[in-house]
Amino acid sequence: MRADDGEARDAHDAASGDDMPTVPIPARRAVTTFDAASRRERYEAQPLPERLVRRVVTRAFNTWVKAATRTAKRLDWFPRVDPYVGYGTGDYSRLICRTVYAGEGSEYGRATRGIRGMLAIPSPHTQVKIRIDDVPLETVQVGESERYDAVDARPDLDSEYAISDTSGYLDLVAEQRLEPGVHDVSYRVNGRKPVHAKLFTIPKGAKVGIISDVDDTVLITQAPILWKAAWNLLFLNPDKKASVPGMSVLFTKLADLFPDAPFFYLSTSPWNVEGSIRHFLENHGFPEGPLLLRDLDPRPKTFIPSGPQHKLEFVEQLMADFPDMRFILVGDDGQKDPTTYATVVRRYPGRVLAIAIRQLSPRELMPFGMRNPAGMTATQPMPDTDVPVFTGTTGANIMKTMLPYLKAHLG
Repeated sequence: MRADDGEARDAHDAASGDDMPTVPIPARRAVTTFDAASRRERYEAQPLPERLVRRVVTRAFNTWVKAATRTAKRLDWFPRVDPYVGYGTGDYSRLICRTVYAGEGSEYGRATRGIRGMLAIPSPHTQVKIRIDDVPLETVQVGESERYDAVDARPDLDSEYAISDTSGYLDLVAEQRLEPGVHDVSYRVNGRKPVHAKLFTIPKGAKVGIISDVDDTVLITQAPILWKAAWNLLFLNPDKKASVPGMSVLFTKLADLFPDAPFFYLSTSPWNVEGSIRHFLENHGFPEGPLLLRDLDPRPKTFIPSGPQHKLEFVEQLMADFPDMRFILVGDDGQKDPTTYATVVRRYPGRVLAIAIRQLSPRELMPFGMRNPAGMTATQPMPDTDVPVFTGTTGANIMKTMLPYLKAHLG
């Protein structure tokens, strides 16, 4: 019955096409930073003990996936699309989604605890039909999921659908000029209704963008304390997640100061919990924008990119996507944001306007309410750069010094 429903929808699409013919949008497969590993992180560069550990973890994960897939099929589950918010430059757009097995009545986007997302069963090599503003994509599949491939200027294979990779991920670059603003992207797999996600097309005139970390920068997770971070990420009720005081106000002020500025949110959390984090951002009044998360499915060649490497590679991707844009970088000192942002400034001189670092309190740094050792104020020193760095324990603290500076220099 589900297959019949899918065929009926295809017939309807074809009929609609006859009434109002459209030119398909060309799209290509692009393996971006959540798949790419630096040379030093790749499997062959690791010492023998780590290679053995990686092999054990990868095989254990693959065994779990096979067993979970068999169970899902016995329960008559079938593929569903989890759509993620995309962004575009005007000339092309980046679209990311994931295909997973789910029951017939399941829906993506509900505010659920992270553990449910972490137990999602990937549906590999699944056909997905995609439309942008009701115009179909015509895709070209190039490259492997374990490496980044440059664009093929003369693709020789196209299709009316795209196919997800071995972990269910689908990462595409759609090549069409779109008007600046918010566009609708629909994804459909056979037997299910289309699901929708937003696509933010950044205007060419936008000269400033904001790149922000999520964990302990806008969302309190206490990432330096592993067990607390795991509890907050996996088991805490989404409606009870706490925002860092004053950060949503700071971001709203930045949006007022730079009306065309896009907001990009980086997190070392996995794509599995994208819906939970997006629910939090909407609930607490943060400006809308794409979430750029991490793939935690271990793979033989890339395994799992480290958190700092993941953030650095995504920042570099955004630098390349928007070569005329300067960025404000927002993070915290609980992990390695200061070091990562200092590296960005060094690699891209003149491209960073300012850095804001939220300082974690001693209570957030120490487990089980232990007293703070004398002299311990942060896990990371502030970045040593020529770019102004603004610090504070709350958004209000940072706002007091950063906003006057930005207004004075950019008026």
